[in-house]
Amino acid sequence: MLSSCHFTLYSAIGLAPNPWKVVIILEELGLEYESIYLDTGKGDQKLESHTKHNPNGRVPTLIDYKNDEFVVWESCAIVQYLIEKYDTEHKISFAGLEDRILLSQWLFFQASGQGPYFGQAGWFTFYHHETVPSAIERYRNEIVRVIGVLDSTLATRQWNRAAIGYALQVGWDGLNVDEFPHFKRWHNELLARPAVAKTIATWDKKV
Repeated sequence: MLSSCHFTLYSAIGLAPNPWKVVIILEELGLEYESIYLDTGKGDQKLESHTKHNPNGRVPTLIDYKNDEFVVWESCAIVQYLIEKYDTEHKISFAGLEDRILLSQWLFFQASGQGPYFGQAGWFTFYHHETVPSAIERYRNEIVRVIGVLDSTLATRQWNRAAIGYALQVGWDGLNVDEFPHFKRWHNELLARPAVAKTIATWDKKV
């Protein structure tokens, strides 16, 4: 059944940064969408109503009703799809091949390094059935390393959009962003963007 909106986004209630990363891109590009908020704590993402679109049973999942109900999941793939198909004015993307590859590079960095480390740190800090200090230390150290990579890059680069979702979570892990001045500058500029501020306001209502 077609939606009256351009997109349907399967999102989540709570601290699930990947769907909110997609929301920020949708907002930045001014694209109309509706969100379906799944309670991942209750396993809603594993219900057939969602897995018929996304067999992996995780969020986010995006349906594009103006492209023959095209379905894409995995947040970085969704970001890449939205940018390549709908950012024709290059508001938040690039026209040149080399710059597009660099953007993909940071998306892969976020998916393979930043995302898993933040996620595992969160799991062992808040949800694991027993306290495992060595695991918490390992993943928090990796967060510091990843933020250091971003900080060193942002010393010579004004912007980086691929890391948006997890950057919004900085604070819960006790990270002192004052130790990373370039990351802090970028983080504050990010929070000041209207699309990000709107997304955070919605996020706060759903946490």
